[in-house]
Amino acid sequence: MDDRLSKIKLLLLDVDGVMTDGRIIFDSNGIESKFFNVKDGHGIKLLQRAGVEVGIISGRSSQVVANRAAELAISRVFQGALDKLTIYQGILRETGLTDAQVAFMGDDVIDIPVLSRVGFAAAPADAVEEVLPHAHFVARNRGGWGAVRELCDLILKAQGSWDEVTARYFL
Repeated sequence: MDDRLSKIKLLLLDVDGVMTDGRIIFDSNGIESKFFNVKDGHGIKLLQRAGVEVGIISGRSSQVVANRAAELAISRVFQGALDKLTIYQGILRETGLTDAQVAFMGDDVIDIPVLSRVGFAAAPADAVEEVLPHAHFVARNRGGWGAVRELCDLILKAQGSWDEVTARYFL
């Protein structure tokens, strides 16, 4: 597992069910809300500090996701991506990265084509059963409850970056 993780230059994430717990809440005015985990967000920031880019490929489109991506300085954001593999292949062409240099965390069957291609495939604990055979790593936590943070920490530790990016917290 460490060998695969040591090559990662880009982490791609699904949103609903990965960065969130999968719930979509609409108030009486039709305003959408989602719940994101602050620990996942901090893991993303730590990964970015270590020089690993983070991107989003989501099947749905939502201003809430755009807002969260902006807050986390994630510029590679693809929403309404019903064919995630085509988006993924475009990212490879644009960046010059290879499959081996990309990790992806997904939780549902729409994610399988990308999970099957990337160098490191991950899933939250509550991913649908069909996803699990395609994952190199299944988090202990559910989507929206720290699964992304687990993956970020795993990458940082495998690449030997953990001590450097967390040094400011251990005075």
